[in-house]
Amino acid sequence: MASDQVEMRKSVTPGAISMLLSNSSPDSPSDIPEIIVQVVDLKPIGSSSTRFTFMASDGKMKLKAMLPTHFSSEINSGKLQNLGLIRILDYTCNSIPNQPEKALIVTKCEIVCPSLDMEIKSDVKKEETGITLKPKQDALIKSDAKKEELGMSLKPKQEMVTKSAVQIVREQHGNAAPAARLAMTRRVHPLASLNPYQGNWTIRVRLTNKGNLRSYRNARGEGHVFNGTQIQATMFNEAATKFYPKFELGKVANKQFKTVQNDYEMTLNENSIVEEVEGEAFLPEPSTTLSGSIDLIGIVQNVSSTLSIRRKSNNDTIPKRDITIADDSNKTVNVSLWNDLATDVGQQLLDMVDTSPVVAIKCLKVGDFQGVSLSTLSRSTVVINPDLPETKKLRSWYDSEGKGTSMASIGSNLISPNSKTGSRSMYYDRVFLSQITDDPTVGQDKPAFSINVYVSFIKPDQTMWYRACKTCNKKVTEAVGSGYWCESCQKNDDRCSLRYIMVVKVSDPSGEAWLSVFNETAEKIMGCSADELDRVKTEEGDEKYQLKLKEATWVPHLFRVSVAYTEYMNDRRQRITVRAEAPVDCAAESRYLLEEIHKLSVS
Repeated sequence: MASDQVEMRKSVTPGAISMLLSNSSPDSPSDIPEIIVQVVDLKPIGSSSTRFTFMASDGKMKLKAMLPTHFSSEINSGKLQNLGLIRILDYTCNSIPNQPEKALIVTKCEIVCPSLDMEIKSDVKKEETGITLKPKQDALIKSDAKKEELGMSLKPKQEMVTKSAVQIVREQHGNAAPAARLAMTRRVHPLASLNPYQGNWTIRVRLTNKGNLRSYRNARGEGHVFNGTQIQATMFNEAATKFYPKFELGKVANKQFKTVQNDYEMTLNENSIVEEVEGEAFLPEPSTTLSGSIDLIGIVQNVSSTLSIRRKSNNDTIPKRDITIADDSNKTVNVSLWNDLATDVGQQLLDMVDTSPVVAIKCLKVGDFQGVSLSTLSRSTVVINPDLPETKKLRSWYDSEGKGTSMASIGSNLISPNSKTGSRSMYYDRVFLSQITDDPTVGQDKPAFSINVYVSFIKPDQTMWYRACKTCNKKVTEAVGSGYWCESCQKNDDRCSLRYIMVVKVSDPSGEAWLSVFNETAEKIMGCSADELDRVKTEEGDEKYQLKLKEATWVPHLFRVSVAYTEYMNDRRQRITVRAEAPVDCAAESRYLLEEIHKLSVS
């Protein structure tokens, strides 16, 4: 009996595809019956690692389908494979342009079985139904007498009035209130379910950023355009002029669009409908934590003056302003405001910094400079004293206790305040190399880790240093004639200095890895400056240079490292960067190991 139940669980729902097609857009997930299908021909869309397509099969019929992007982790981890079974919890079936079949867009599902040995195929035999088919009778009625017997009377054909789809929609919905029009439409779709195969659809979203209404000119003429985010919506010409005043930051809007250009951007035309949804508060407010988030809210403690930073790509100067933000964790963080945010909002904050305003910032870029660095992007938004519950909470905390509390920077745990070597911090968050290299998610929730390793190899033929300005340490180039030109300082100098920028291989009992090392840390590893090592190479010869590198290997070090990821040619690569270094203190290391042993014995 138990084996029969297992076999039943490892089977598809009979007629599942017909059930999906008969109710192509259920009003609620609770209306969906038990639907289990087999995943056949599972494959990524193009070179994507998050978007997967497959054929949903019930053994008799198949339907082209797409899995939700958040489900990609289950596929990449092997929890769902080809020929596996899934239970569909929410979905829509959309028509494919210029094709008779539909596409199944799965918005929510769960795994029933990771993979079966073979594809399920139903061998259904045709059963006798007891129905006898007779030759088709002539259905043409030729005589008036026959028409009278059937009781049918034919009336003159009425003239048909041709109407466009827009006219029909306006006649049906034109006099309805916004709420009634919303009820007439199909159910509200989540952003994750949107795809290029849908026609008319409705979403409810909160506007998080509103670009400027700007003019453009190209070969097809002149026009206007503006866009918003997080899923970007772009409007041109009449649509841009029509909808620009309708979008307000933080408001919830109901948008019914005609087309979707791709998975991440939508385009509105003048026939689209945009309405504010009164009383809607179903969307989450900005996150208030740094961990795993790029939204921030806190008390402004300090605002710098505006700086002019020269861009490397085109030599233009752009304004920058730094602000320091604190919250009830008794930590502070530095945020760099760029461009208009630096000159406009930054100036407002500077004028009112004495009142310690609350500021909420959405869409911040998180960097790893000195542990944590935050900076605004082109789509970032800054709101001063927002009307949020968090604002009242922060204001109450700051006025009662935060104002007189001594606070430390969130990156201060990287280097101990009590030791120039930073050795004290090297005994927090200690990990082995394998814990970093084997985990593709490491570094997303924590800014840094400590490791105890040996430098095992230094490549002698790598570019180990660069020519730097003696004033700002930025890279310099040879000037015309003589000397060196610093782009940052905008001046020539007769001399420059060399600064390390190198990679070293390190090892510990669990494995090995390559680390990126910069000047101050590299000097501790090499035991000399880059200028001195260059002198040895040029004056004393390659043999002495190689010996200098070997002397630096198989020496133990305590490193504080950060982990980041880059993507090149669809290849995701891990980059481990050394942020601080300290020599191994044998006594402190022994105490640490004894504490770790004690934890193991207690557990």
